[in-house]
Amino acid sequence: MKKVIVETSARHVHLSEADLKVLLGEGNALTVKKMLSQPGQFASNERVNLVGPKKAINNVLILGPVRKDTQVEISLTDARTLGVNALIRESGDIEGTEGIKIVGPAGEIEITRGVIAAKRHVHLDTATAAEMGLKDKQIVSVKVDGERGLTFGEVVVRVSDKFAPAVHLDTDEANAAALSGEVFGEIIP
Repeated sequence: MKKVIVETSARHVHLSEADLKVLLGEGNALTVKKMLSQPGQFASNERVNLVGPKKAINNVLILGPVRKDTQVEISLTDARTLGVNALIRESGDIEGTEGIKIVGPAGEIEITRGVIAAKRHVHLDTATAAEMGLKDKQIVSVKVDGERGLTFGEVVVRVSDKFAPAVHLDTDEANAAALSGEVFGEIIP
């Protein structure tokens, strides 16, 4: 089976246009710090603070471009630190999730939903998915080697011509396997 790069998706925030204006101020926009592996996606120079019932986590990365809904993606360790319950969900599936206070340099918002621990997933373009015999929403495993090699189960396949092949794990998952540097994983249907 073909191997795919495995990336660690650290805590981050996706903002709607309206929430971006409140947090950064009218007339301000996200500026590109670094392009990400997924086409058109970028890490911005702008940061926000997450304020939970227990503690705050400062200097949280905002990913661009803006989205329809504001969403906060954190690890389960982050959720415990903040004092919130982060449901394990696919990105964009925020119905029934908890909210949190987000503080920016120009203002703050209190979202009523949108805090998730992202379900581990593999992005594939249509051609690569076909070549690998995989379909959108299929559940697979991903095996990574190394001193603390692991096989991650319940990995959802996401297929779109807008994607580039990459497995995304959160920080807790990557740390459990001691992943660092360039790592490739084997997809097991």
